[in-house]
Amino acid sequence: MAENVSYNEIPDNLRVPGIFIEIDPSKAAGGGTVQERRLLLVGQRLTAGTVPARTPVRLGSQAGDQAAAAFGLGSMLHQMAAAARDADDYVDIWAIALDDDAAGQAASGKVTLTGSPTAAGTLCLYIGGARVRIGVAAAETVATLAGRLADTVNATSGLPVTATAAAGVVTLACRWKGETGNDLDLRLNYYDGEQVPAGLTATITAMAGGSANPDVQPMLDAIAGQQYYSIVCPYTDGANLTVLEADMAERFGPMERLTGHVFNAKRGNHAQLTTWGNGRNSPHVSTFGMHDMPTSPWVVASVWATVAESSGANDPARPFRSLVLPGVLPPPEKSRFTRAERNLALFDGISTFTVDQGGQVLVEVIITNYQTNSFGLPDISLLRLETKWTVDYVRFRFNAAIARDYPRHKLGDVAIPGQAYATPATIRATLIAEALALASEDGLIEDIEGFKRDLIVKRSTQNPNRVNAVLTPNLVNQFDIFAGAVQYRL
Repeated sequence: MAENVSYNEIPDNLRVPGIFIEIDPSKAAGGGTVQERRLLLVGQRLTAGTVPARTPVRLGSQAGDQAAAAFGLGSMLHQMAAAARDADDYVDIWAIALDDDAAGQAASGKVTLTGSPTAAGTLCLYIGGARVRIGVAAAETVATLAGRLADTVNATSGLPVTATAAAGVVTLACRWKGETGNDLDLRLNYYDGEQVPAGLTATITAMAGGSANPDVQPMLDAIAGQQYYSIVCPYTDGANLTVLEADMAERFGPMERLTGHVFNAKRGNHAQLTTWGNGRNSPHVSTFGMHDMPTSPWVVASVWATVAESSGANDPARPFRSLVLPGVLPPPEKSRFTRAERNLALFDGISTFTVDQGGQVLVEVIITNYQTNSFGLPDISLLRLETKWTVDYVRFRFNAAIARDYPRHKLGDVAIPGQAYATPATIRATLIAEALALASEDGLIEDIEGFKRDLIVKRSTQNPNRVNAVLTPNLVNQFDIFAGAVQYRL
């Protein structure tokens, strides 16, 4: 028969004398529970990599070197890992590799040299934002220069391409197959003062011909049941995005509660980006719109996600605005979107950035691809990433509070002191206490009186072991816009 106090370890049928005191830690963790968060990089490996595909790997402080060995030097994942770790030392970064699609083709581009240099100088080639330079002597032949440029490219560690030269033409081939290689930027002379030596002409043929991205479904199968809060996935083709959106929606639901958010970057001009963004509508994907940026999209997405993850883990409701994206090269000033263009992009599911006077790329707004509800009407309920992450954390805290306070409790209508006994009233009190903490300590919700007024906690009429509740937290918002009118007097 049960005692009048509920114990976990002390039996009721004792007759041997003694003093028995159990240690019960269930009330020790009274504060806000820490939400564990991990960032996952998804990308392609090279055959030289030591870690097989679809195997998650945790990356430490030397993430770049670790990824080079695990996935191949110069691989997509190598570049992503190095950039992500350079962006933040403390984010818990993981990576999972995909193999090239057997039906895929690798992208390639060219640098064509013609003429004859009339003066010595330096030729500066940028490959995905990485600079490769060769010295040029007066009267050198283009065949000699092309050979030297190809050799220098191949000798530069970590580049995503290999190079060959013939008759003054340097052909650059992406190390992996797929559409992503088409977005690898090739350009000459990014910084002031850089110029092609006089008499020499260098012409860029953009990367093209890449086809068939890997299928992300096997990767999702490999991480089923595991939570990665932020996921960088470089593939923006419709087939892969549709699969990702469906998987993230299921993870966000009440049965799994394994929230994940996908970050990607899309290259294109303003019309191309907004047209593409208009075709998506998922609250679980955010897209960085980039035009004429030297840095590769998979690198930009990795840095962007890492910076957002670091900030969001500290405070999910605080705006991401003005966070620096280290290592990301901005587009030339003439190619940057105007305020009006950025405003339009934010109505088409595309996140925006600004550039400060020192040339640093800064986050402006991170939105999701979500734009309209199921009736096709404009809906801002999950537009902001801060909103999604805040409401998910609030849900996590309420879930943790119930699990903490009622791990093995009986259920009834009237509480019995000393017993492991839950009632709608005690559960209501737990939820209100957690809401007070979320408001007064964490600054994540407001209007506690409204929360109390609208809170519903009642026993189910269908299942005697179940309690149903409706919680209506009022989330705090982000201070982005100040509008005022100066009505001066003379």
